[in-house]
Amino acid sequence: MRVKQLLFVFLILSLLTACRGNGSTEVAPPTVVPSHTPPPSATPISTLSTPLALLILPADMDKATSDLYQKTVYDLALASGFRFQVRNGITPQDLTDPTLKVVIALPPDPGIANYAPTAPNVQFLAVNIPNLNAGGNISVLAPSNEVELPAFLAGYTLAMLLDEYHLGMLYPDGDQNALAALNAFNNGMRYYCGLCDGIYIDLVTYPAVLAIPPNEDPGKFGGYANVLINDKDVDGLYIYPSLASDDFLSYVGTQGAYLIGVSRPEPRPGGWVMTITPDTIKAIQSAWPQLIAGQGGQSVQSPLGIEDVDTGILSEAKLRLVQETLDALIAGRIRTSNP
Repeated sequence: MRVKQLLFVFLILSLLTACRGNGSTEVAPPTVVPSHTPPPSATPISTLSTPLALLILPADMDKATSDLYQKTVYDLALASGFRFQVRNGITPQDLTDPTLKVVIALPPDPGIANYAPTAPNVQFLAVNIPNLNAGGNISVLAPSNEVELPAFLAGYTLAMLLDEYHLGMLYPDGDQNALAALNAFNNGMRYYCGLCDGIYIDLVTYPAVLAIPPNEDPGKFGGYANVLINDKDVDGLYIYPSLASDDFLSYVGTQGAYLIGVSRPEPRPGGWVMTITPDTIKAIQSAWPQLIAGQGGQSVQSPLGIEDVDTGILSEAKLRLVQETLDALIAGRIRTSNP
């Protein structure tokens, strides 16, 4: 019996030895899988030394325009090694940031005249904000006071669009600037059509023009437009800016004539071909190098550009010709007084 017990114990020991072999019986700990992969460490940017540019936009600006201004200033800031932020206003606390170097603001005025003296190391650019003068660390993007170039381009474009050059212009009588614009409008038509020989229909010479007396009731302006449209068979009009109220332009838009102007009413009048307006984007781009160099007190004149194009009236190919003509006008290769 004892022999059997010894044999049984020996058998058990043999089995245990065979199972263990030469390996270890320790169990490795489980691998921990993170819930997310941490991003690589970014190169830190010192906020104490990187200059900052602020763009101040009104909260109710339409998205497309807002996006365009933001992209413009962002691209300028990025190319110059600046940080960029957008705000709807500015506070005294913003001006305590030692990295703040440039503030570009659009209407309504966020208080530039009050803030600028308290931050002499910051350059402010006011974009079409009224009642602000350039000086010190305030630069001003002034509205365009050009009268001849828009009139020339309007005459050129309408001549391109209208059969037999049936275009016309309304202007205030006795206004010397308006007379210069009238001459430019006529030259714009002739620049497109050459000498325009034989452009006479029932003794009407085109462009057909009409002067409105300076004391005339604005409510009667529509009658003058009707004389050109109905009696003179004018199919496209340029109305001198001082006469071009929103109500007047909207009325003319109901009469079936094409319209070109320097400011488009809302809603868009019928037949509105395009707007010849200051290009504030190009002006900001041209002012930027002086702003970041700390050179303030600029009065920046916006070059003219083309907006609100109705491609159903002015095709892409014709628009390209109009843009080329505008570029030549801005560069001085075409003279509005004598093309």
